Order: sequence, then C-alpha cells, then structure tokens
Amino acid sequence: MNQKQLEGKLGENEATKYLEDLGYEIICNNFSCMQGEIDIIAKDGRELVFVEVKTRTSKKYGEAKEAVNKNKQMHIKNAVKYYLYKNKLENALVRIDVIEVYLKKEVIIINHIKQAVDEI
Repeated sequence: MNQKQLEGKLGENEATKYLEDLGYEIICNNFSCMQGEIDIIAKDGRELVFVEVKTRTSKKYGEAKEAVNKNKQMHIKNAVKYYLYKNKLENALVRIDVIEVYLKKEVIIINHIKQAVDEI
C-alpha cells in the first residue's frame, strides 16, 4: 500500500469511529460492485446512510469534498441503487453524506456534510 492509500484507509477508520461515537450503527465498510464503491454504510435512526470519505493532509489543492464531483456522485448513486436492490431495501429512507478527514500532524479534523449528494 502506498502513502496515499494508507492515508485514505486511516481517514476511513477515523470516519467510522466518528460515526460510531455519534451512535450510528455501521453496517458495512468498503462495499464494492460494478457500479462503484461506497466507503461506509450505516444506520442513523431510521435512515440508511451511505458515506463517501475523502482524506487530505492539506487544502493545498482544494477542499476534500470538491473531489466528489458530478461523475463521482453518479458512481455513488449507482452503487447505492444496486445495494438497495440487492438487499431488497428499495423503500428505505436514504441519505448520502460526505465526510472530509484532514490529517494534520497530531490532529485529525473531521467535517461531516449530511445530504451532500442529491437524492437518488
């Protein structure tokens, strides 16, 4: 694993811990299918939450959330639709969030953006 992959994995682990601390029930990490990948799938009360995690060490090239462009959103939406179909959850309440994780020396900064991606 290269440095960027290690940072990404650390960011996903931190985002998972963050959600657990908020009382979310983690259902799955790194769901992958032909349509795309979902970093975290969790339950927040009655809502099924699909989370895209973006990890950065600085904002030199922009904010992490900016990497979730229209193309990335399309892949996420398609993966969500497949997950719902596969698990017979087509009528579930669904939300797609983005969690930005910034790794700065000894400090980890998390920014949770709820309903960051348009309805599916």
